[in-house]
Amino acid sequence: MSEPTGKYSITMPRDIAEAARSRSGPSGLSAYVAAAVARQIERDNLSELIQVAEAEHGPIADDEVQALRDQLNQARQGQAQGGADAA
Repeated sequence: MSEPTGKYSITMPRDIAEAARSRSGPSGLSAYVAAAVARQIERDNLSELIQVAEAEHGPIADDEVQALRDQLNQARQGQAQGGADAA
């Protein structure tokens, strides 16, 4: 079951609105904007979690961030290869 929806009026630069409309596809501009806002909320929540973790444990070193990025890239490559093998 989907969440109830509401109708809202927003203001944004015309060029951004037109670019979003041209990319929105069959789901429409409202769904496109809702997905973009949902992604931003996820990013905001993640930033808040990082701030709390850094306040408790100290800042994350750049080399630690890079090591995690490398692990993520390796995992993605492994998934892509696994998907190609399954096809």
